[in-house]
Amino acid sequence: MRAVIIDDEAPARAALRGLLRGHPEIALAGEADTMEQAAQRLGTADYEIVFLDVQLRGGTGFDLVPLVRPEAWIVFVTAFDQFAARAFEVNALDYLIKPVRPQRLADAIRRLAVLPPGSLNPFPPVPALALAPGDLVYLKTGNGTSRFVALADIATIVSNENYSEAHLGDGTRFFVRRTMKAWEDALPATHFVRVHRTLIVNLARYRGADRQSYETTLLHLDGLAEPVKASFRYLPELRARLLALGRQL
Repeated sequence: MRAVIIDDEAPARAALRGLLRGHPEIALAGEADTMEQAAQRLGTADYEIVFLDVQLRGGTGFDLVPLVRPEAWIVFVTAFDQFAARAFEVNALDYLIKPVRPQRLADAIRRLAVLPPGSLNPFPPVPALALAPGDLVYLKTGNGTSRFVALADIATIVSNENYSEAHLGDGTRFFVRRTMKAWEDALPATHFVRVHRTLIVNLARYRGADRQSYETTLLHLDGLAEPVKASFRYLPELRARLLALGRQL
């Protein structure tokens, strides 16, 4: 069985690597210490298990979950216990607290060993049911460009049939194969709201509104030179979300 270790602390990787030497059934397929390197490893390495730290420089282990291949298992390895509930929401096999005790690692590996051959993960990793405002998303575009983007940097998401465009506050645009429904299901409802059939906005960037007519209201957002249109049918929800943030429409 092949494993990938993802941790931004070299001593932690070395400690886990040392413990794994006591388990010859586990072969190390690769390591990563940055978000970008982790994305590359998860996309190209041959592995069945990922030992994944939660707190990484520039992001979190949860940001990487969507990149883990469906047949693989995730074991979170972290110094913090408050993320356990979210870890099991994404079908993690186990949650180990640093410093990892040899017996706890052995328990996790034993759980893998008793699985029937050829059925490594009947419960593949899934993204958390809702992203947190501080999370990152890994966006790929049609021209091969990809990068981690902080949700806070996204100003709007614009529908384009089964695709969408994520517009960042710095003017960058990502053309993504993701529907508006998929975005709505994943984005934190406290900060993102649909204001038009084809438009989701980041309320953290809201700066004000101009009522143009009964049907149309223009929203001003940080990072966008031009206002965006909100349609009348979405105004009640927009108003409620803004009030929850202590803002007015």
